[in-house]
Amino acid sequence: MTTMARSTTGALRQEQQRTASAGAVAASADRGGLLKGVTAVIPARNEEPSIAEIIERTRPFCDELIVVDGHSKDRTAAIAEGLGVRVVKDNRKGKGDAVRVGAFAAMYDTVVYLDADGSHDPEDIPALVEPIREGKADLVVGSRGMGGSDELHGDVEKLLRMIGSDIILIGINMRWKQNLTDSQNGFRAIRTEVMRSIGTVENITTIEQEMTMKCLRNGFRVSEIPTHEYSRKFGDSTIKLRRVWFRYVYSFLKNLI
Repeated sequence: MTTMARSTTGALRQEQQRTASAGAVAASADRGGLLKGVTAVIPARNEEPSIAEIIERTRPFCDELIVVDGHSKDRTAAIAEGLGVRVVKDNRKGKGDAVRVGAFAAMYDTVVYLDADGSHDPEDIPALVEPIREGKADLVVGSRGMGGSDELHGDVEKLLRMIGSDIILIGINMRWKQNLTDSQNGFRAIRTEVMRSIGTVENITTIEQEMTMKCLRNGFRVSEIPTHEYSRKFGDSTIKLRRVWFRYVYSFLKNLI
């Protein structure tokens, strides 16, 4: 394909996306609320090698796709825009902030969050959303406890992450009398209005456990389905336990009360 053809195709996709978005906004305004359907939100920062593949694999399973760009220094945002995807910027505070930005940008009733590194399988989105559509849950977590993980095994730091996650999970289950097997996986679906209402404040990856705990504390129904977490396809994980462990403990204790 020539450069001019690629440019024309990209422009056409962007125009189609803008038209569809404008129509959805108008319809939502007429109804006085969010549209029924699914918004997929992909927080991304410097994920140029994988973002196009994730976008194309996610499209069939959502009504709207938003990339929340963490002010990437590579072509992550440009690639997403070229594929006709709506890109919004976060506030340079981290993944937790990007998760909130995505919720307030969403036009549809349910938000699905998945990572941009290829660790989550978009084909699991329908199963994540189904309990919400059936009125059985407000938050559905993709459980690595049931589906397995390639990211929690293999070295000492991963082992410590798994132990820490399990300790927090046990505390959550005891506090709210649950039987959850995963409280921290970023692959999850939540009713948009619930996410907007629970008042999350965490700015890093602690957002997932905070979201789970605040949903339970506010009486919302939390469920889970088995999903597998794959190794990221490019680069290394940005989660460094020695830098964030204290925040996990602090967030857990603060929200336990």
